[in-house]
Amino acid sequence: MTSFTAMLIVFCACPTIFHRTQVGAANILAVPTVPDKSHWNVMRSVLRALTDRGHNVTVFTSSLDGDREGYTEVDVSAEQRPPLVDVDATYLIETIGKPGQIIPMLVNETRVSCDKIYGNRLMADILNGVAQKFDLVITEPFMSECVAYLATVLRVPMVYVFPPPIATFLERPLTGHVPNPAAAGHVLSGHGVPETFAERFANAVLTVYCSTLMWYAEWNLRRTNPRPYDAVELVKPSVIFANTHFVTEPSRPLTPDVVQIGGIHLTPPESIPKDILEFIDDATHGVIYFSFGSIVSMSSLPENVQSAFREALAGLPQKVLWKYDGEMKDKPKNVMTRKWFPQRDILLHPDVKLFISHGGISGVYEAVDAGVPVLGFPFFYDQPRNIDNLVAAGMAISMDLLSVTEKTLLNAIFEIVNNDRYQKNAKIASRRFKDRPMSPTESVIYWTEYVLRHKGAPHLKYHALNLTWYQYFLVDVISTVLFIAFLVSSIIYYGLKMIWKHISKYFHTVKSKRE
Repeated sequence: MTSFTAMLIVFCACPTIFHRTQVGAANILAVPTVPDKSHWNVMRSVLRALTDRGHNVTVFTSSLDGDREGYTEVDVSAEQRPPLVDVDATYLIETIGKPGQIIPMLVNETRVSCDKIYGNRLMADILNGVAQKFDLVITEPFMSECVAYLATVLRVPMVYVFPPPIATFLERPLTGHVPNPAAAGHVLSGHGVPETFAERFANAVLTVYCSTLMWYAEWNLRRTNPRPYDAVELVKPSVIFANTHFVTEPSRPLTPDVVQIGGIHLTPPESIPKDILEFIDDATHGVIYFSFGSIVSMSSLPENVQSAFREALAGLPQKVLWKYDGEMKDKPKNVMTRKWFPQRDILLHPDVKLFISHGGISGVYEAVDAGVPVLGFPFFYDQPRNIDNLVAAGMAISMDLLSVTEKTLLNAIFEIVNNDRYQKNAKIASRRFKDRPMSPTESVIYWTEYVLRHKGAPHLKYHALNLTWYQYFLVDVISTVLFIAFLVSSIIYYGLKMIWKHISKYFHTVKSKRE
């Protein structure tokens, strides 16, 4: 290579180098509000991407990974509730699974989390301006905008991270956009896309009901227990990182400040422990992986449900890896149980034929990325909708957990394992999922630095945020049009009536003269 050529390459590369490094190392304050594992996995991946990029992150968390270069933890495990693990399955389905109970509970939980974190001594110093200065705040709103108080006081840009699919009832207050209930399934509905009139009607009712319920829950807490963040106008996020992707989330309009990072928690595969790998390799007909995640206690399932699973799995030619807490009575010979399995690595093994799952979004992305069909038993929140999206993609079957029997379970498993359609559709979904202009990690880095470069990037915000509800839904415009139409109609009506009156009077006069 000549010296001229080398200089030319360097010269051409200079704009790119300058563009990618002009931000410099930013000081970022991160406040995860939900300590549960599935939420933390996404937040941790976002923060890891930024520290690997060279930014300095200070995070208030109860999920401790240990300090590293550019990453400082503030332990708030004494303030936050412990992560949910091994919760009774029936309680999740029959109690928390109802919108009327889960929404007020989660609104209250988010505000309690805000109170506890803001009450932390170091956080109080930060809010009072006597501690380290920060350039950006990253947090998770979940069910309340109280988390925006920190960025409001510090007067810095803010980025939101949504580990589950973005809550439909938060889209209007956060982005200004209201999703169309005729085309986009509510996050608490059982459908990704409402197909029939009944589904559209139910989805519209659910959308209004949940938004009203959330507004009332927040209003009631502000009235009975007012907090400092209730007395100020909270800033809106510059960018929202949503843990979604159009393969697992039906395509629909999104404002420019919503960036999809679905699957950011996915890590390169590692080696499977020797005993589990030998179990898989010894399976002549392949393996089925069975897990309901970290929150659900598998041993708490009703005995008739556990019995149906044991009997059905015992009759399969495949071997089964079953994530199960405690000792299982009458465990089938073809079943291996563990309290924990390396789920990501197992799903990527070519001999895995099926994933029996509850539909948590983290497991959904792992199944889609690996191209493994799913048999879903959703419990609550976004899980029914997550599974329905996989059903729509042709790679899953959804079933009701509490009514499952040995026969219905066997039929569903045989349908998926023996029908190539599910495997082919899963591979198609996997290829689409991986085909992106940039990875989720690259998206996080680019858009975070974009916000820093453009001082909060206010130009990304949708103007609808500045409109009241009656302006957004054109109630004032429609009312004006109706009033004008009424006025014109009235003028025409009374004008014609007057003309008719004069014409009638004229003909009556002419008739009288002739007589």
